[in-house]
Amino acid sequence: MMRFLRYIPLIAFLVLGLIALPVEAKTLRMAYDSDPTSLDPHEQLSGATLQMSHLLFDPLVRFRQDMTLEPRLATSWEKIDDRTTRFHLRPDVNFQSGHKLSAQDVVWTVSRLKQSPDFKALFEPFEGARVIDDLTVDLITKEPYPLVMNLATYVFPMDREFYSGNDERGHPKSEIVKDGSSFASTHASGTGPFIVTEREPGVRLKLKRFADYWDKASPGNVDEIVFTPIKEPATRVAALLAGDVDFIAPVPPTDLARVGADPCCTLITMPSTRVLTFELNQQRQPAFKDPRVRLAINYAINRQGIAEKIMRGFATAAGELSPPSFAGYDPALAPRYDLDKAKALMKEAGYENGFSATMMAPNNRYIEDARIAEAVAAMLAKINIKVDLQTMPKAQYWQRFDERAADIMMIGWQSDTEDSANFYEFLAMTPNKTTGYGQYNAGNYSNPEVDRLTLSTQTMTDKDARAEVLKKIERILYDDAALVPLHWQHLSWASRKNVDIGAVVNVIDMPYLGDLVVN
Repeated sequence: MMRFLRYIPLIAFLVLGLIALPVEAKTLRMAYDSDPTSLDPHEQLSGATLQMSHLLFDPLVRFRQDMTLEPRLATSWEKIDDRTTRFHLRPDVNFQSGHKLSAQDVVWTVSRLKQSPDFKALFEPFEGARVIDDLTVDLITKEPYPLVMNLATYVFPMDREFYSGNDERGHPKSEIVKDGSSFASTHASGTGPFIVTEREPGVRLKLKRFADYWDKASPGNVDEIVFTPIKEPATRVAALLAGDVDFIAPVPPTDLARVGADPCCTLITMPSTRVLTFELNQQRQPAFKDPRVRLAINYAINRQGIAEKIMRGFATAAGELSPPSFAGYDPALAPRYDLDKAKALMKEAGYENGFSATMMAPNNRYIEDARIAEAVAAMLAKINIKVDLQTMPKAQYWQRFDERAADIMMIGWQSDTEDSANFYEFLAMTPNKTTGYGQYNAGNYSNPEVDRLTLSTQTMTDKDARAEVLKKIERILYDDAALVPLHWQHLSWASRKNVDIGAVVNVIDMPYLGDLVVN
């Protein structure tokens, strides 16, 4: 017995020592189909920008995997009145520059969001933000607004001191420049888990763990991320299977079975709420002003065929913008396909012999985007619309999209608020540079009733009544053939077995890599 007791202190020391040891830091080698075009979180309203924001910055709150909200920089919040929501900030949070986070940074950030060409429509319902004290801030809306907390997930406080003053060219450091050079597009100071150490756009992005990151409870042990964009799907998959990278997204539909069956890797898939659609520019192409022509295009496209053959079942054919889980979804608005009816509509509109149209699409933004565009162009040829198609990398595409450079343009949209109205605010409302509404309406579609009804939903707090108005908007867009919704694409990620991606991926396609564990 004495012999055994002699070893107890030694055993206890070893156990305690093991507990105290830090988790071994790891390097994550990852490959997506493209990389963010800028480090400015307010320059481009896109999935890549938001994914980056969760690496370099932190939101007030964020969605969990079950789509409930969890505190981040805000530890708690409460409604003060119908227009005011108060947020209590986490103390002792540092920006990567060394400055302390305060309520003033939140106010500054909200003001900048309201000035951003891409984000201003999201924050148009907000009057602004107000400092109560250093760690307390109010978000104030113009009218009662049901989606305040949804929008709080988009408030990634920026370091106001870091972005103050002018750069070496004499330009304001806070300046937002779309598709151009600015201080904020190449420099970042957030409160997020990673810092950029090396960046060559389109080639490589390296990040290291922020040593003073506030979230000490995070299980994440990734100390460095080496990000390499690989546009070609087959090359991306080959790199994963060979062990050259640890984590890829998306996995092309053609390789889902192969990756899923390989013992080296973990494959995760889930449906998403992102709709892929084409927009028909009525200012560039006069024929698109005729709703019969727009309707003919909708009838000429075999959405189910695209979902089954090109997407290999990895998409759900869509007849409307709102996915089934959203309040505006109407199951009666089924995807249309009737080639004879499409030809009859073209004849009725006086375009039996067709016309020529230009089309642009990215080739590395959405799953099988270039192949889908090619298929749609071939389908439109059957109703004598001769399409001149041009595809290009995402980095070039968004500038061309902003220029409205083609008659038909592809866009995918995931609702920023996880609500139907966001689709209409950005894709269907009349373009308005002052408010930002219609910012991604490259069809220049304009319907005063759609505008009126969409704005009315912003102050409706009765969920059932609001859902009926959202469905009414979907019906108007469907009957008017305002756009050409194709499908809701599914999400896919794959990793080596030692990378626990299951804990950090989600339906909004914003993996929280700060919490990633690599074994």
